[in-house]
Amino acid sequence: MRLFWQRGKEEDPVSAGEAAAAAAAEPEPLPEPDPTAAAFFDVDNTMMRGASIYYFARGLASRKLFTMRDLAMFAWGQAAFRLRGTENAEHIGSAKEMALAFVTGQKVDDLVRLSEEIYDEVMADRIWHGTRRLALQHLDAGQQVWLVTATPVEVARTIAHRLGLTGALGTVAETSGGVYTGRLVGNLLHGQAKAEAIRALAQREGLDLSRCSAYSDSVNDLPMLTAVGHPHAVNPDPALREHARRNGWPVHDFRTGRKVTMVALPAAAGMGALAGGVAAGIALRRHYRS
Repeated sequence: MRLFWQRGKEEDPVSAGEAAAAAAAEPEPLPEPDPTAAAFFDVDNTMMRGASIYYFARGLASRKLFTMRDLAMFAWGQAAFRLRGTENAEHIGSAKEMALAFVTGQKVDDLVRLSEEIYDEVMADRIWHGTRRLALQHLDAGQQVWLVTATPVEVARTIAHRLGLTGALGTVAETSGGVYTGRLVGNLLHGQAKAEAIRALAQREGLDLSRCSAYSDSVNDLPMLTAVGHPHAVNPDPALREHARRNGWPVHDFRTGRKVTMVALPAAAGMGALAGGVAAGIALRRHYRS
């Protein structure tokens, strides 16, 4: 069948492409960038179901990079984490010890590559679809969106990249010549350190924290949540839920009757560029084998 435009007495053939273009609606204008506002998201139990550090350990164990005993230790910690929903000083100290035990002498490029592979294999289908939707709403409003987590920054950056976010703040390990020295730069990014990190980022990026938002599941993140003008509780532990209720904060709970959906984006070229300032790893291999 042939389509024709009527032009007086003339009949000119019109292609399907031309007809489709003529019928196309005008595109909606993109939002103006909002350079003074941003959103900050915790990762574990906020953006992702469970602890990202444990899933990374599972990926390493599947590659025979440490023993089943190591993985059992992580499994126990993961179970306790999910039951409590909170971290304590002993847990944080153990995490620092594990980080330093694993990364000393390891190549930065190797950890970056592994974080990319393990995200795609183990973590992607544990992203909370509802939380990612919240993050995308901020992006649609022309705002920056950052992950803020005690997770190694190499892993955090991989998650942020796969989800199409602006970037990530995470625990940073010292490197020399592309190899981990076994020392952290500062300390684990946890508690008050998260608030300090977003304040430093706000100064660098010209953000107005009173116009920014933050999202977390844990009462341990109150310093970060109270550092911004718009705090939100996501899948909150009991203490944070109560704090949010008393202060009139929005509460988002995606746990009940919801399935976690896979929302990973295709990997882009040049992921090796994320290696700068990579963070601590999370295995006990050397600690137990020595």
